[in-house]
Amino acid sequence: MTRLVTHDLAVHPTRNERAAQDFTSSLRGHVLNHMAAQLKTRFETEIAPRLPEPPTTGRAVHAAIREDEYFRFYSALRIGAQEMVWSSVGDAVARDAESLKARAAALSADRSRAQGTLSLDPGLEVPRNVSAIDVHHMPGSYSAQADETDLAAGAVYENGLSVFSFGLMGQNLDDIGESSAFWLKTTHPEFQLKAILDLGCSVGHQTLPWARTYLDATVTGIDVAAPCLRYAHGRAQSQGVTAHFVQADATALPYPDASFDLVYSSMFLHELPLKDIRKVFAEARRVLKPGGLMLHYELPPNNQLSAFDGFYLDWDCWYNNEPFYKGYRDQDPAELCAEAGFAPKGFFQTVVPSLAWYGEAAVAQALAGPASIGGNTGRLADGVQWFVYGNWA
Repeated sequence: MTRLVTHDLAVHPTRNERAAQDFTSSLRGHVLNHMAAQLKTRFETEIAPRLPEPPTTGRAVHAAIREDEYFRFYSALRIGAQEMVWSSVGDAVARDAESLKARAAALSADRSRAQGTLSLDPGLEVPRNVSAIDVHHMPGSYSAQADETDLAAGAVYENGLSVFSFGLMGQNLDDIGESSAFWLKTTHPEFQLKAILDLGCSVGHQTLPWARTYLDATVTGIDVAAPCLRYAHGRAQSQGVTAHFVQADATALPYPDASFDLVYSSMFLHELPLKDIRKVFAEARRVLKPGGLMLHYELPPNNQLSAFDGFYLDWDCWYNNEPFYKGYRDQDPAELCAEAGFAPKGFFQTVVPSLAWYGEAAVAQALAGPASIGGNTGRLADGVQWFVYGNWA
């Protein structure tokens, strides 16, 4: 499945490693589609009817289902498949580690394809929510590095995402950014963007679609993980997209007030402690120009889901090394925006169908009608739809 990584930083898995990747990806697709559907049916028809009263929260559903043999089997397979994602790509990245460094250096020096830049801060302290946790069970998480030229963590993450997403993230693994940018361009064609900031950009998957959509804008991605940023810079240069990558903490942005038209993030907030989420929102408000937009792709909040669907998404908090996941999803996005100083009348939320799954014509048609959260909103499963919300400044 790492065949989706086709740029100049691609690694070279063996046939056995490709077979392991294909098996792992297929297993994840089976678990997250077929087994997940069976789990919900089992809960509704066999477990819930035996309860004294219907559960009203995801936590109550979890308490009722956690000893069920099918749920335990489902969870064991899902955890095992998650760990297999990283093991299926790790050896190829390790073999190519020195070659990756050389290729990244050459791409950085080559200004013929793109004019992007990389700015690292050796003095930046990586927050413990990144450095102390193997997030998603990824060994070393995003920030582990052997030396000051290492970008293996970025390569592991991108190649792992190719396996992890079993084809649902598009041919360039950037469907969330592509879909979000398509939504904004389609629904707000009058909105002119000159400066765009992507928070927690990792390897820049969801950063580059904004540069491809808004050709006159300066696009910057920030992250605390230097290995991912090195990889992101080389990846962007290889693809001929000019973007700038900066090592910085989103809770204390190194930019003056009113610097950006759009502040964006993708699957970032749920990796943060709640106190840091509040800081991120306040910083986004500070650096936005008047009339600018803060926009987040995230998971839908628990207060807009059924008890079972909330439990299903919160599974990652209990079993996937994402301890802040549920704490974030228990918040009300509109309240978080208001606490940061955004005007409530400028808040909005919507559901954006996946461009990779549905195609531009179907997405454009869907955007013309009312948006509603469905069974596959925010879930990496066939027919995925992305939950997007934000606030105008």
